[in-house]
Amino acid sequence: MPDLQSLLGPGLTTLGVAILVAVSIGGVIYALFQPALSGTKRRDERINVIATRSQSVDVRSQVRDGDKRRKSVQDQLKEFEERQKKKLNKQSNISLTARMEQAGLNWERKHFIFFSIACALVFLLLGLVFSKSLLIALALGFAGGLGFPRWFINAKRRRRFDAFLNELPNAVDIIVRGVKAGLPLGDCIRIVANEAAEPVASEFQKIVETQVMGISLTDSVARLPERVPVAEANFFAIVVAIQQRAGGGLSEALGNLSKVLRGRKTMKRKIQALSSEAKSSAGIIGALPFLVTGAMYMIAPDYIMLLFTRTAGHIIIACGLFWMFCGIMVMRKMINFDF
Repeated sequence: MPDLQSLLGPGLTTLGVAILVAVSIGGVIYALFQPALSGTKRRDERINVIATRSQSVDVRSQVRDGDKRRKSVQDQLKEFEERQKKKLNKQSNISLTARMEQAGLNWERKHFIFFSIACALVFLLLGLVFSKSLLIALALGFAGGLGFPRWFINAKRRRRFDAFLNELPNAVDIIVRGVKAGLPLGDCIRIVANEAAEPVASEFQKIVETQVMGISLTDSVARLPERVPVAEANFFAIVVAIQQRAGGGLSEALGNLSKVLRGRKTMKRKIQALSSEAKSSAGIIGALPFLVTGAMYMIAPDYIMLLFTRTAGHIIIACGLFWMFCGIMVMRKMINFDF
């Protein structure tokens, strides 16, 4: 039985294939150029141009406003940085009265002098009782009169700063909740002064008192880093000052500040945890010579007393104390971290 190709012939087959190819090519061309021929593409392009033009105007205005605001904030930050540098230079030469105030002591200079004299007498009596040597007693009295009172004030100052840093994030959260509830910033600061723990309550109470005297809120808050010279207090003063001058969402800015303060607090605790082992090792190593000397004095007093009765023993003790001091300073430098 003859097939279809033999019935139609080679000419008709070729013609059919050509027609199919032409129809396919025409369909592809029509699909590609139909939007341009019908005007739909030109219409869509015109609509997009018009929509993009209006949007670009809004975007340009927003970008322009954002640039102005960013420039204003940068200028204010530079101004605050210059002020902070001046404050740091002043803090390096801070007076004794300011240190006592930062330590939370309501002392005058005469109270410090009386305390120094009392410490000198106590250390002198302890030296006479335990060493029965006038030279050692005088040395202890000199150290107790000049060194111990300043160490005591610096220790209380650091302890007060640590308590302030622990409570400041909670105070900022109180202010954030108050601002979100619609309260003015001044009223939120009064709430913190009444409800927060010390020393944050007393420091914020001083802000309220300076406002009562007629000083603006920005200037009142700007004095906080002078009384509590820590970075976190400076952050709070900068945020309040920038918000008062440039505007913006105070609750959002203070909320971000609270997150930063808690992050710094967490980082400080991590550093303390990581360095606690090194500090314990340094304390044990530093205490070993004294513990061994005490044990040897209890076991064989005649053997160890040669260090205290002979000139060569005095030289050995002096050299040992000097090298111990050098080692302690090196270990202290290794385990103290600033962030």
